[in-house]
Amino acid sequence: MSTVDLPVMTHYWWVTKRLIKALFVNPQGWPENSPMWRSTMSSYRVIPLCDERLTPKYRQLVSAEAPLKRIHHLKSRNEIKSFLEVVEREYPNIETGSAQMQPLS
Repeated sequence: MSTVDLPVMTHYWWVTKRLIKALFVNPQGWPENSPMWRSTMSSYRVIPLCDERLTPKYRQLVSAEAPLKRIHHLKSRNEIKSFLEVVEREYPNIETGSAQMQPLS
């Protein structure tokens, strides 16, 4: 089980960065002519709700499952990168997509 638990400001930054980049190129994985402004504003509204309502539930789930399963509780961009590198080494025949991922900056 893997869970990504990044600081709220990281999510705001990623949404903002996606909006800025969208002025120049279509975001990876998004359909042409996606409503970037509306999507960004929606993301800004959802981020605090997720942090308030979902994040505590996910943290409880992780705590409850920890004795039963192998847990990867990723709390930073560096931990995500390291985790993907380990997965690629342990399972070389499985495509993680990290080779195509944009740098987490």
